[in-house]
Amino acid sequence: MKALPKMAKAPTSLDLKAGFEEHLEQTKQHVARLERIFKALEESPKGKHCNGMEGLIKEGAEMIEEDPAPEELDAGLIGAAQRVEHYEIAGYGCVSAYAKLLGETEADSILRKTLGEEKVTDEKLTKLSGEINVEAAKSDESDDDADSSKKTGKAKAKSARA
Repeated sequence: MKALPKMAKAPTSLDLKAGFEEHLEQTKQHVARLERIFKALEESPKGKHCNGMEGLIKEGAEMIEEDPAPEELDAGLIGAAQRVEHYEIAGYGCVSAYAKLLGETEADSILRKTLGEEKVTDEKLTKLSGEINVEAAKSDESDDDADSSKKTGKAKAKSARA
């Protein structure tokens, strides 16, 4: 939840920005659901630090700091967000299976609802990536063309001096 506000500020795509904002609100509901499960189990919801998630979030933050072209930033943000989503999907899938094995049907139901929402978020990111990655590729191609023109221009200038 701490990373999503920063992720929501970074994109140039309004659809991606809206998607991050929507997922932040959804994540707040996910946390409330987890707290409800822990309360029913009379357990503390205080989790352990997760190095894996920390690494994924750090990679996303580093990509933002690299200050890429707008389309490349959006494509990179989608990639970073999907890695987080896949990690969350794996986590919710595991704990849902554990809840089912332990006969905790209400917890399993709640966890499966959250799992479904994470999968929908991943699908939305995949759809957006289809559009944004095309724009990023075009941007990269035009950058390559500009670099090529600069090199050609330098070569012509060298040959004119010679």
